[in-house]
Amino acid sequence: MPEVPNSLEATIIQAKEATRLALEEGLGRIQVELVIPEIALSAQTIALEFTSLLDSYGEGLKVLFPDSGAAALARRDWGETPFKISDLGSRFTPVEMKITPEDEAFLVVCPSSIEVQSVAKLCDLAGDRPVVILIPQLEDVSIVGIGYTARQLRDNFLSTLQSSYYIRPLDGAVVLRAYPELWQVWLEKEDGYELIAQESQKPMGEALELMIARATGQIAPENPENKEIDKSPKPKKPGLLANMQRFLRALNQ
Repeated sequence: MPEVPNSLEATIIQAKEATRLALEEGLGRIQVELVIPEIALSAQTIALEFTSLLDSYGEGLKVLFPDSGAAALARRDWGETPFKISDLGSRFTPVEMKITPEDEAFLVVCPSSIEVQSVAKLCDLAGDRPVVILIPQLEDVSIVGIGYTARQLRDNFLSTLQSSYYIRPLDGAVVLRAYPELWQVWLEKEDGYELIAQESQKPMGEALELMIARATGQIAPENPENKEIDKSPKPKKPGLLANMQRFLRALNQ
């Protein structure tokens, strides 16, 4: 069973191992989800770490960024690489023009809801070639200009993806999934973390809030009306989220 990582560095190591297992099991459409504020600012650095998972493809690996500017920045910062670097295209150069028969695997870096159609098209064109989507922002509902039909297409596409790794640090808890384990909810304690739930589906929304509230004693387990019984603040040490945010700030300075 995976343990809750205590730093971003440990998180990346854990995510790479889970993704390696997923690839070895033949999963072809994989998400690596690090749901951490400002993580997108470090996407290029993290992406370079993940290319080692696919280094067996050599020149057959293509790393795709959301736009040409991000791709150009990676080429500048990374220098000579054994793999190819490109982008997801634009209105004038669609993603179909970015893929060649020589491409054997794809690493898509930090695509947003704006690029969801391009990512979906890429997955269609990839066929049986693996696609790893790193730090996706595809469910960002704050993006303006996505209508009902586009949202349906996005949601249908998202349902075809599998999470090899997911971590979401909360205030006092962590949601974690490392393939092939179940989705887990860990409660922060003074001396570490306590596993309070394992689910076959991603815990989210009110169900997640209720799970944490019961585990922290804010709601009694036998209370059918979910009445709050204790909301007094409890002193605690900085958690995983605070540690990761400090690391990210230092990394991006």
